[in-house]
Amino acid sequence: MTRYFISAWVSMAVFIAPAPAAEGPFWPQFHGPRRDNMSDDKGLWRQWPAEGPKLLWKATGCGRGYASVSIAEGLLFTSGDIGSEQMVMAFDLEGNLRWKSANGLAWRGPQPGSRTTPTWHDGVVYHLNAHGILTAFEAKTGKRIWSVNVAQRFEARPGGWGYAENVIVEKDMVLCTPGGTRGRVVALDRRTGETIWANTEIADRAAYGSPIVVSHGGKRLFINFMNATVVGVDAATGKLLWTHKHPSTCDQNVTRPLYHDGCVFVTSGHRGGGRWLRLDAAGGEARELWFDRDFDNCHGGVMLLDGHLYFSGCRLYNKGLICVDVSTGKRLYRAEEIGKVSITWAEGLLYCLGNDGEVLLVDPAPGGARIISRFALPRTDRENTLAHPVVCGRRLYLRHLDQLWAYDIAAQ
Repeated sequence: MTRYFISAWVSMAVFIAPAPAAEGPFWPQFHGPRRDNMSDDKGLWRQWPAEGPKLLWKATGCGRGYASVSIAEGLLFTSGDIGSEQMVMAFDLEGNLRWKSANGLAWRGPQPGSRTTPTWHDGVVYHLNAHGILTAFEAKTGKRIWSVNVAQRFEARPGGWGYAENVIVEKDMVLCTPGGTRGRVVALDRRTGETIWANTEIADRAAYGSPIVVSHGGKRLFINFMNATVVGVDAATGKLLWTHKHPSTCDQNVTRPLYHDGCVFVTSGHRGGGRWLRLDAAGGEARELWFDRDFDNCHGGVMLLDGHLYFSGCRLYNKGLICVDVSTGKRLYRAEEIGKVSITWAEGLLYCLGNDGEVLLVDPAPGGARIISRFALPRTDRENTLAHPVVCGRRLYLRHLDQLWAYDIAAQ
């Protein structure tokens, strides 16, 4: 079982209705307002100074974990394990801790630490811990509003890596994937935590991916990984619309599905491969257009830009940044020098955080990737750096275990 795993994972083009926006920088959930991992920031550095962009501040006390950050109401939200508890916390935009609240026990299983990034919606923060505790907190204060053990309620249990799903809010519902016999995919009332619907048609347990909700065929479709399949569910009713096989080689269906123009891309590490599926007009069937076992993103994220997929291959097999023509499934290049990275996008460039702690600014043109700038994250350990980077408010936020850094990337 590989140790190169964890939460916080993939991207692109999903047309999710954003939550009501607060003033100031706004990145309210994993992979941003639209859950497409694309920043709307403008006026950013096209090349960093040799020593890297200016460090504005560093915060410590995040605990052990792999969560990224969400941003709303002038606060940054993340999670980490501190002692025996998993903590959800908020920092202000200067890096000062504003509140810290417990959400169940710390994760002491494989790859110890928190997994998930808190989801902000309309003044409330939602967080699923590794054991299946889903809790709603007041965003300003950290006061607990409600808490549900979805593993117990829906007779489920996590896989070997724990629950790692970044939950999503759709209208008045929090949607998540417990994978239990009484609820494989479920919708809870976002105000009370009461069950609205629970799908029991799916014959598969939960994996570790984070869902998307898209408009297709006159419906809102919830799409997510299960242990050996990818599924599409009617978000309004919970009815199963389609399922397609996607077995993992190492119990690592992690990377968030990607939707574009009626098609869905899924990928798993360690030669689990990548699949491009086309949904029928009604959204009731998924047909495979191509599959390639070498398109094996483990958890670092996928971008779809101008008809091309960009993602990091698993470093054990197909290391480096891979570019794929989405219409044909043909690989255009594999840039080994970029290594295994987690990615985000802003103003035409990829921001890459390597497992080794190196930060890269990359032009990912289909003719060949070019590293524009690089610097080393000032960490003091040799553990894998796995949290996804965030570009918001013309800052670059980077998380590694107990530490969080904020860099100024506004062009001068």
